[in-house]
Amino acid sequence: RYDLTRVGRMKMNHKLGQDVPDYVTVLTSEDIINTVKYLIKVKNGEGQIDDRDHLGNRRIRAIGELLGNELHNGLMKMQKAIKDKMTTVSGSLDDLMPHDLVNSKMITNTILEFFSSGQLSQFMDQTNPLSEITHKRRLSALGEGGLVKERAGFEVRDVHPTHYGRICPIETPEGQNIGLINTLATYAKVNELGFIEAPYKVVKDRKVTDEIVYITATQEENKVIAPASTKVDENGYIVEDLIETRLNGNIGLNEAEKVNLIDVAPLMISGATAALIPFLEHDDANRALMGSNMQRQAVPLLKPEAPVVGTGMEAIVARDAWEAIKARRAGVVEKVDARNIYIKGEDENGLFIDHYLLEKNMRTNQNTSFGQVPIVHVGDQVEAGQVIADGPNMDQGELAIGKNILVAFMPWNGYNYEDAIILSEKLIREDTFTSVHIYEKEIEARELKHGTEEITRDIPNIREEDLMHLDESGIVKIGTHVKPGMILVGKVSPKGEIKPTPEERLLRAIFGDKAGHVVNKSLYCPASMEGVVVDIKIFTKKGYEKDARAIRAYEEERARLDRDHHDKLLMIDREEMLQITSFLAKQELVKDVTVGEKEYKAGEKIPEEEIRSINRFALRNVVASYSDEVQKEYEAMKNYFLKQKKKLKTEHEEKLQILEKDDILPSGVTKLVKVYIATKRKIKVGDKMAGRHGNKGIVSNIVPEIDMPYMEDGRPVDLILNPLGVPSRMNIGQILEVHLGLIGKRLGEQIQEIYESKREDFVQELRARMKEIADTAKLMKAKNELETMSDEELLEYARDWSKGVKFAAPAFESPNEE
Repeated sequence: RYDLTRVGRMKMNHKLGQDVPDYVTVLTSEDIINTVKYLIKVKNGEGQIDDRDHLGNRRIRAIGELLGNELHNGLMKMQKAIKDKMTTVSGSLDDLMPHDLVNSKMITNTILEFFSSGQLSQFMDQTNPLSEITHKRRLSALGEGGLVKERAGFEVRDVHPTHYGRICPIETPEGQNIGLINTLATYAKVNELGFIEAPYKVVKDRKVTDEIVYITATQEENKVIAPASTKVDENGYIVEDLIETRLNGNIGLNEAEKVNLIDVAPLMISGATAALIPFLEHDDANRALMGSNMQRQAVPLLKPEAPVVGTGMEAIVARDAWEAIKARRAGVVEKVDARNIYIKGEDENGLFIDHYLLEKNMRTNQNTSFGQVPIVHVGDQVEAGQVIADGPNMDQGELAIGKNILVAFMPWNGYNYEDAIILSEKLIREDTFTSVHIYEKEIEARELKHGTEEITRDIPNIREEDLMHLDESGIVKIGTHVKPGMILVGKVSPKGEIKPTPEERLLRAIFGDKAGHVVNKSLYCPASMEGVVVDIKIFTKKGYEKDARAIRAYEEERARLDRDHHDKLLMIDREEMLQITSFLAKQELVKDVTVGEKEYKAGEKIPEEEIRSINRFALRNVVASYSDEVQKEYEAMKNYFLKQKKKLKTEHEEKLQILEKDDILPSGVTKLVKVYIATKRKIKVGDKMAGRHGNKGIVSNIVPEIDMPYMEDGRPVDLILNPLGVPSRMNIGQILEVHLGLIGKRLGEQIQEIYESKREDFVQELRARMKEIADTAKLMKAKNELETMSDEELLEYARDWSKGVKFAAPAFESPNEE
């Protein structure tokens, strides 16, 4: 009747110090005896009472487990229903069939209810790639079988010492859910039992080894753990004799010999979002919390820009977000355009061509726009897992949720009172903070009692000029600039049958039966919306005739699939010719042969260029002049490529079959049309802006560039913040970020100066200056690359640096005076 499960058995063994195998999931006699013994010890003040907030006593119930429980409930309901039916059935039980008793609706309804209205089922936050990643890494103490937020006390919300390296102590909501909803830490992972594990390096006799162990909070007990900042010599030995360590959640001094483990990185304490805040250790925790939460609200801008002052985590977040396209396998970029990337390579199964389709103007759940841009060029060598196309909020494979702009901390005529922000008109003119949002509008034609609604251009009482932008099917054309009140899709609905008046009868006699008994039910552009139509989707129910627009959309999609198939075929053809020509050019002839006008004798080799100029049919005759082994190898190559082409054809046919399938629509709906409108939003007074340190504010004034305060070189600033927003909030990280950003910008200007001077030896001067900067900024990887790269690559690098030398200020490891 009961089951302890593996987790229960593991906890029981740990608490009572016994070795019962984990497959024994019921109570044994020794369990009872040991429990009583332990209770007596607790009464005598020896044992310890469990801490319910210890992460060894809290586990994650993942989706599989929750769904399994729902399924179990559904089956139990079904079992009860079957038993009830069997007792109430009239007639013989022998005549019953299984389907008379089993009603599968109970199970399907339970699962549907779990996904559609379950407490933990949420609409994914897709504002930007970071918000999506964070949403997927969220841990909740609420939900069915969990806590109720109104009744949860302070203890459960607090940060517990076992959260270290497992749950981020910073990122949590600010409202009544504070501390109940958390995020996994950067390096944490969940084991099969649902306990969170943190990674540590093993320390043996003061030596830090390369062995990394993932351990749970329970296994961490009685282990002496050193922080990642512990000084270690070049051989990996801990330098100091007394170091600060953690033992059972308490921090204290310990001898280096006693250390068992050491943190893998200072970053492991925080979550992914907090790890994106530079100089995090100089910010007050409350503001760091706001900074973490507000980064998730950043809207994707028209022109993304990677931060000059980052933390090094930007590239990792971008790489792990699905919005960026990563190469599945290593290879060479064969073809790139705005919609496709083709990468050709070879693995143990032979040649392959990977095709990556890029999305354009896709709408996310939060109506922000989603587009992908290729960042590789034809001929580039790419590695498996390398980012080859940026998604929204990305710049060259790095997360870019904001802009690098020139900021002044100063009062300005009282306009930045109470955290208000003053902007320069330049930011609006240059579309610095302009974003694109895509909205979906839909209309459906239904079957009614007295007729069927129709999507059409023939709408009663509408002037012809108001229908100019619609096509022959009554649907707005893609690319149309729409304004409030314009018709997007024309639809007429039949009126109920009522006795016509004499006037109506006369109209019907003159104009035929059509006039007068339909009413305009068209889809209009809403009052607050103005933009461009970027896409139309038309769905038609099976058995109903498709209109001209739907047929055209189908033909366009089919043509695109055919074009992709043709491109891949051409690439395989080219690869086939390359392999065959390079193979034949290395072989010696065994007979004389004439190629074009030149004669080659036996024992000679035909050059590769010559073989390439021979057409395919003539090549067979030339191959006959080689030895039998060569001919066999040639045939094997031909057969291999023939198989590849057949495989490609099968894939293409499968895609076409999917395209041919009918649309499934709700009952009563005959046609559904979706219109996607893209609108451009510029920043305006009343909008919220924020930095990464919780320094948020509202735009109060947009000032002409000429009126903005200026730097000593005459450059006007882009934005003015109130200096009083810093001392009481204690987020000094913003001041340090501004300084480091300014240094990066100045160094970039120095590189630009050398680059533009184009003196004779400017490349050498550029290389020397860039190496000097790399040395100062501790960009060791860049420094080594600068030594070896060619002049062309150096100039490409310099162009990138001239916009501003990028600095990394990782959490807890930021640049300092040293």
